Amino acid sequence: MTTETAANKDTQKLQRVIVDGLEDVKAQDIKVFDTMHLSALFERVIIASGTSNRQTKALAASVRDAVRAAGFPKPRIEGEANGEWIIVDCAQAVVHIMQPGIRSYYHLEELWGDKPVRMKFGATKPAPATPAKAVPAKPAAKAASAKAAPAKARRKAALDAPAAAKPAARARAPRAAAKSPARKRQSGKA
Repeated sequence: MTTETAANKDTQKLQRVIVDGLEDVKAQDIKVFDTMHLSALFERVIIASGTSNRQTKALAASVRDAVRAAGFPKPRIEGEANGEWIIVDCAQAVVHIMQPGIRSYYHLEELWGDKPVRMKFGATKPAPATPAKAVPAKPAAKAASAKAAPAKARRKAALDAPAAAKPAARARAPRAAAKSPARKRQSGKA
């Protein structure tokens, strides 16, 4: 296999990982563009929208985690503090995660979008391979919950014990406060 073919397969794998990471957090309007002819710095530009600062930050984190889990180097992230436009630099691909208002204002599709990449979005991910002699999950779950039951009971008892002691302490506190003013009154009369 030539190095160009291997690099192309790596780029395709990276773009799939990025799109999967975006889809995991429900990114909107995902677009992938081939930019090899426009820039020597990266081969793909991926643009996606998030509806809020919280979602754009979650999308960036999801892409970062998906890229790392796939064995690629940790990407650099810029704009995370603001959350309106976050750039995730994955070396071979640059991901722009933007809120719809920012995206429509800058319209990066005009700049990078002359060669869109055809991809299946919302594609089902391959199921993990299961061994031929798979054990049903229900009996194992019952066994695990049976083992965990005594531990849960101990934790619950430990949590309930301090809670039971607190009302008794609160009940004593007002009595002590009631005695203090009475003593002052008695000392004042003498």
